Amino acid sequence: MSNDAGALDDLLHEERRFPPPEGFAEGAVMSDPGVWAEAAEDREAYWASWAAELDWFQPWSRVLEWTPPHAQWFTGGTLNVSYNCLDRHVEAGRGDRPALIWEGEPGDTRTYSYAELLDEVSRFANALKGLGVERGDRVTIYLPMIPEATIAMLACTRIGAIHSVVFGGFSPDSLSDRNNDAEAKVLITADGGWRRGGVVALKANADIALEDSPTVESVVVVARGGALTEQTPVDMADGRDHWYHDLVAAADAECPPEKMDAEDTLFILYTSGTTGKPKGVVHTTGGYLTQVYATTKAVFDLRDDDVYWCTADVGWITGHSYIVYGPLANCAQVVMYEGAPDAPDRGRFWQLCEKYGVTIFYTAPTAIRAFMRWGESWPQSYDLSKLRVLGTVGEPINPEAWMWYHEVIGGERCPIVDTWWQTETGGAMITPLPALTTTKPGTATRPFPGIDVAILDNDGDPTHSGYLAITSPWPSMLRTIWGDDERYRRTYWSKWDGLYFPGDGAKLDADDYVWILGRVDDVLNVAGHRIGTAEVESALVDHPAVVESAVVGKSHEIKGESIASFVTLKEGIDATDDLMSELRDHVGHKIGAIAKPEVVVFTAELPKTRSGKIMRRLLRDIAEGRTVGDTTTLADPAVVKRLQELHEADEG
Repeated sequence: MSNDAGALDDLLHEERRFPPPEGFAEGAVMSDPGVWAEAAEDREAYWASWAAELDWFQPWSRVLEWTPPHAQWFTGGTLNVSYNCLDRHVEAGRGDRPALIWEGEPGDTRTYSYAELLDEVSRFANALKGLGVERGDRVTIYLPMIPEATIAMLACTRIGAIHSVVFGGFSPDSLSDRNNDAEAKVLITADGGWRRGGVVALKANADIALEDSPTVESVVVVARGGALTEQTPVDMADGRDHWYHDLVAAADAECPPEKMDAEDTLFILYTSGTTGKPKGVVHTTGGYLTQVYATTKAVFDLRDDDVYWCTADVGWITGHSYIVYGPLANCAQVVMYEGAPDAPDRGRFWQLCEKYGVTIFYTAPTAIRAFMRWGESWPQSYDLSKLRVLGTVGEPINPEAWMWYHEVIGGERCPIVDTWWQTETGGAMITPLPALTTTKPGTATRPFPGIDVAILDNDGDPTHSGYLAITSPWPSMLRTIWGDDERYRRTYWSKWDGLYFPGDGAKLDADDYVWILGRVDDVLNVAGHRIGTAEVESALVDHPAVVESAVVGKSHEIKGESIASFVTLKEGIDATDDLMSELRDHVGHKIGAIAKPEVVVFTAELPKTRSGKIMRRLLRDIAEGRTVGDTTTLADPAVVKRLQELHEADEG
């Protein structure tokens, strides 16, 4: 196949289809199949109808002002995010409803009602004011997955401060980089957090970062509690460091919410896993809250009796949008868990689902593949019968992992909403609607109503397989990169005039469903064929011996590039030369001989960021025998050394 103007080869085809379960549409949030046409007819009116479900102090004068690449949504309107997440529910008589249902890794628990959460947020907001935090000041939050992370975020929004949440697994250098770029005034951290039975020493890391964070004037330290706090002494700098519990105990419980303009900055979130200076993605108030409110409600079919659990960390955009702001704006009952899915054993997630009666479960494909590897006996040991909607987020899910999720976790009765979106988009963009969409394993299906996307070639012309483009502004879009608007223009808006390029390859199938083919940086060019990594990886995982794979390009003097694959096998299966040949042939059978990997490296682990994304950049370095680049964002940097040794042995 020729590849004019940057098209991608369309190699892998999926014919399995799963309509919404019988009766699911009854009582569903969104059950009218005309919703896409309605939104397309008047996109601004459609988004305004969602915004009207929020509480505004001052109504907007215009829905959208668009001067590419800058959008303003709901201009003239004023609102407050914490008011929409807390006060309005309490004022409606729902103060006793559980808001956060938290469990720590050791098994300690806390539950906050909406009234209790409002009280705690208001007290901490006043404490921040007492430390000199004013509207527009930046506050860094560097915490484990404990309730105080949500409380700190909402307290910032209450007083108009801009928060920058930094994942608790990041290094001191990563933390100081983010402190300095945002010019943070206050840092909120903890003595530590639990992870797989070990302590992540956050305050100790923060102290190192503070040696090179000159703008930080005050530090608030949360005592994680229990054995961790007893066993983890911390140094408290006089005049700079303050215990969270002391500040909150002394603070007033009344804190009127600031009236924020719809376009006031709500938060900065730094992208990770790349080389160079991190990008501070800027999200604003009215449009962001509108879209995460709408998508939480519609994509997950959120109903009043649901118990909702998103397994992400608040250090990532998924945690911002689908643990904190979207669910709480909907008055959801939100489960929050501190630890790892295999602590104390590999059944922990399913034990929590049974314990709390989880009905909506939202996790990442990398976690699903780990569950597959651990075996069906773990989830089968628990009662998962209350689950009714499953979701995936973070990367394309390969069809076999989708099927395992559908059959083993969902019992073949739960719709799966495979959501495509990014830190930069703020909220879900391409996704099934569970009462309306016939799903297929591996595709995010259709854009959410009111979202416009296209598949284009390099010249901006439509093609069935090429580059994903977002062709009109959307409410929760990033507004700029903090302190660097030129980088914002260059990174996202320079490929085509007035169109947003998210950096992903994609294709449309015969039903106009969108298939994400992976980052274009990861596209393989084999003998003139442009092949998306996602298709080759899916073909490998389709083999019954394989649980996870990653493929990269390797220089080839004849083909330009050949394919190097890194493969993790299911437990109990031995890596052999025969299996290597079988896997190569399997890929050839599934998608064509051109996609056969030249190199197959069997590995127990793949290099991943702490958010679970595979770092193919490092795999390319290994495959090419180059010096490996920055590994500071890896969950386990030692994986790279082991892979280098395996690859060298294979080459030998």
